[in-house]
Amino acid sequence: MRLFIALDIDEAIRNRIARFLEGVRGFAPEARWVREESLHVTLKFIGEKPAEFVTSLKNLISNLPLPPFPINFRGFGFFPTPKSPRVFWAGIQAGPELQRLAAAADNATAQLGVPTEQHPFSPHLTLARKSGASGSPHRDQADHPNKAFQRLQERLAAMPALDFGTMTAREFFLYQSQLSRTGSRYTKLERFALSEEARAAADPHNS
Repeated sequence: MRLFIALDIDEAIRNRIARFLEGVRGFAPEARWVREESLHVTLKFIGEKPAEFVTSLKNLISNLPLPPFPINFRGFGFFPTPKSPRVFWAGIQAGPELQRLAAAADNATAQLGVPTEQHPFSPHLTLARKSGASGSPHRDQADHPNKAFQRLQERLAAMPALDFGTMTAREFFLYQSQLSRTGSRYTKLERFALSEEARAAADPHNS
């Protein structure tokens, strides 16, 4: 199974992004646009693992001492640079809790033999990729100046600042990714709740 850990996004935010994508897809028709039902915030890509890996991971991260936290989806950008764009993304603003959650996912999977991340966590919401290109936010030897998103960039420059709204992350999921001719399909295998008790325990006013 091809696995990853991610946050889902609220339906209201998903709908706002869907309406936005409907209005701008035509400015980069050759790009691979993400289907709105597939939108998620990746915390840790795991890769191909056997079924028993799921049980082991569940035992490790079922009770992380992390509280719910707010996430705002606003702004946009291009990886790795606007002049050499491979990925068009929406920005994410969140407190240190998001970084801690990603680090916890990285540490838990490392205990099961998954390599730890070599780059800092870069939270974003992928909206489109240059056809045939990697979705990685980091520079690649194949990166070079291109005009894959030039018309889209010009359109975005004339638009007001993007703000898709704020949600409270209360849970995260282990997903399975299945590749097909029409794109990847994502299935939730396990749900992990963020605990209000963790917030209370961290609040010095409760002591």
